[in-house]
Amino acid sequence: MSSSSTVYTLLQFGDDPFKHRYQDPQGLEAFTIQEASREDPNTIIRLSREEAWSKEHSSIMGPENSYFFFGAEDRPGFIVYGNGQIRIPMPFFLRPGRTGSSRYFRCQNGKDYKWKTISQHKMECYDGRNVIAVWEVTPPKEEAFARLTLRPQCLPMITEILTSLALNRMAQSLGW
Repeated sequence: MSSSSTVYTLLQFGDDPFKHRYQDPQGLEAFTIQEASREDPNTIIRLSREEAWSKEHSSIMGPENSYFFFGAEDRPGFIVYGNGQIRIPMPFFLRPGRTGSSRYFRCQNGKDYKWKTISQHKMECYDGRNVIAVWEVTPPKEEAFARLTLRPQCLPMITEILTSLALNRMAQSLGW
C-alpha cells in the first residue's frame, strides 16, 4: 500500500484466531472476536463491531456482526451476518485462486475480493489489482500481536473484510 494515501490502522491483541480484539491506535475498541455460545455442541464464534468506533467513521456500513457456525469437529460450516437468515457456506469465503496462496470471497456489494497469503505472518486483501488491506504480525517488541492496515474503501464493508480475514486465519489454524 502506498504510504502517501490515507490509511486506517487496527492493532490486533491476542494471537488466537478464535479469540482476539482489534483497537485503533488511540485505544478505542473496534472489533471483538470470541466464542458466542458454549451450549451448542459445535463451535460458534461471534465477530462484533464496536459501536463507539463505528461512530468515529461515517462511511462504515453493513452488518455490525457476523457469526461463524462450525460443523462437527470444527469442520467448515456457515456464516451469518447480523440477525440475517442467509447462511453463507464457509467454503464460499475460501474459494481458491489460480495459485494456492489466494482465497476469494464475495462481499454483499456483489464484488469479489481476495486474500493473498504472502507468508505465515502476512496477508494482503485485493479488490482486483489493488491492495486494500494488509494484515501483518508485528515484531515481538510490540504489545499488539498484529497490525491491520486498511484503505478508506474498506470502511463500507469493514465487517465483511474482518470476517473473511478471521475465517482465513481460522482455516489456516485448522488445516483446511
